[in-house]
Amino acid sequence: MMRKIVVFLFVLSVSLQAAERQAKNVILFLGDAGGIPTLHAASLFGHQEPQKLFIQNMPHVALSDTTPANAWVSDSAAGMSAIVTGQKTNNGVISQSATAVRGKQDGEILQTILEHAEERGLSTGVVTNMSAADATPAACYAHSNDRAKWGEIFVQLLKPRFGDGPELVIGAGRKRILTETEELGVNIAAELPKKGYAFYDSPEAIRPEDERVVALMDSGDFAAAPVVERAIQILSRNPKGYFLMVEWDMHTNNIKRGLERVVEIDDVIRETARRVGDDTLVIFTADHSFDLRVRRGNKNQPLILEGVEDAKQPIRMENGHTGEQVLAAAQGPGAERVRGYIRNTDIFHIMMSAYGWADKPAVAAAAVGR
Repeated sequence: MMRKIVVFLFVLSVSLQAAERQAKNVILFLGDAGGIPTLHAASLFGHQEPQKLFIQNMPHVALSDTTPANAWVSDSAAGMSAIVTGQKTNNGVISQSATAVRGKQDGEILQTILEHAEERGLSTGVVTNMSAADATPAACYAHSNDRAKWGEIFVQLLKPRFGDGPELVIGAGRKRILTETEELGVNIAAELPKKGYAFYDSPEAIRPEDERVVALMDSGDFAAAPVVERAIQILSRNPKGYFLMVEWDMHTNNIKRGLERVVEIDDVIRETARRVGDDTLVIFTADHSFDLRVRRGNKNQPLILEGVEDAKQPIRMENGHTGEQVLAAAQGPGAERVRGYIRNTDIFHIMMSAYGWADKPAVAAAAVGR
């Protein structure tokens, strides 16, 4: 009897230790417009069966509410700001509180998970196949009352509020970012090297020895796998750990391209989850859903992607954001907190808890625009 009790206590102790272990690293994969209907269609498109995506089979899953502070349907700015700050805000606003009025009034600065990591000496990075100054990546490193202010957003890389700023920023939008920053009197190509960044116009140009990198391309049509692998290699050099956000566009206004991108990044998430150690929390979620539906079709036949305007076709799409819950899926330390119905703001707290960090209050509004 005593032996059984000892064994039971040992197993219980091991289980509790495993449940409470902390993450050294967090990788957040964000599918822009990657709602559950889109994931389902992508599984049928890429694997000819439902629920064959890796993210649909991660060990911990939840349904995440995406509503912003001022509406029922979110844009990427409000959706991602909630995920990385733990507070709801208004559509169009980048990591400022809901007192912000888009384009007119600043709100309180909300410290992001990336900034918490920077404050503690971790390495950080953002990778996106959309503009590096657009809503999702911007919400990680910048604060603005208007997501459209790409120039004002991007120059915040040069004056980080916490730590020395992200070690790695890779994305599209090069022409507009350079134009808008130049209009502000900032020569990005000259200023980035002063902050220790190597500045490139393609991800292929990144060298293995680079420690701080900004790569801006005109197009987001680059392969995800080698870029994510290189990003992890660079960030992993820090013995304290890292935070990495990877956004991949899943909008299906071009249905075939959108579904191909879902399948592509799902393969990257599968391989990343396989390769990283058990000290890394890997999370996937979406900032909002999208109005795509599988209406018809037969098994053992390819999913027809043409004629979406015809109600008789298998795929129907009305080309807009929608407000239903999206998938949140995770593995690694702290992943067990991803379960049931959650809010997008909960994902921030899940990441903070995984690192073993306590939340801090928002920075005072006076800090905006420093």
